[in-house]
Amino acid sequence: MIEFHQVNKRYESGHQALSNLSFQMSAKEMAFLTGHSGAGKSTLLKLIALIERATTGSVVIGGQNLNAMGRAHIPFLRRSIGLIFQDHQLLHDRSVFDNVALPLIIAGMPPGKIAPLVLAALEKVGLEGRDKVRPIMLSGGEQQRVGIARALVGRPKVLLADEPTGNLDPELSREIMQLFVDYHLEGNTVLIATHDLDLVANMGKRVLTLEGGKLMQDIPAVGEVTPQAEEETAVSYE
Repeated sequence: MIEFHQVNKRYESGHQALSNLSFQMSAKEMAFLTGHSGAGKSTLLKLIALIERATTGSVVIGGQNLNAMGRAHIPFLRRSIGLIFQDHQLLHDRSVFDNVALPLIIAGMPPGKIAPLVLAALEKVGLEGRDKVRPIMLSGGEQQRVGIARALVGRPKVLLADEPTGNLDPELSREIMQLFVDYHLEGNTVLIATHDLDLVANMGKRVLTLEGGKLMQDIPAVGEVTPQAEEETAVSYE
């Protein structure tokens, strides 16, 4: 579902955000992206959503080479990708319903089909009955749930989250992470960038660690091995 082949990202300022980065994620896989601030996590997610483009190398999503994708096709790519940010990115002059409905409105969905999808998404994240309030009336954890509902409402096959629990306490963080696990178990690909190593360690999922824009570790999910590990094991028995 997600493929990076020797990807480099260098900004005009001269900053090298990613260096010779290669990895693959299968469809229906869940993984965590870790690393210190400035390691390249956010840049990696932006390349997947074509908010940024790779300087060299190739990024392939669902079989589509993003290097060859023209501007007119970017909105169609993004309909298959859900994005969740640490700071929610909510419109505070609109209701919770309107915030969650926004991706469907932009996609041109008929109004009669929007309401059931929005209400179902809010129920999924535990916000049933809060559709008419403004985001400012909600707690930080509830606002993050609105952001998650907005990302899920279009049923994207790929869900990306950039530090989604960075401003939440440990208990809320676990609740939010369980929402991601549930979505993954429905058959979707989920990639989460986070600093919360303790939370990641308890999840038992694949962990990709960046340092200075380079992939330093690729630890498989509990009970699984990476292709590289399989090759090393095979060699050790010869």
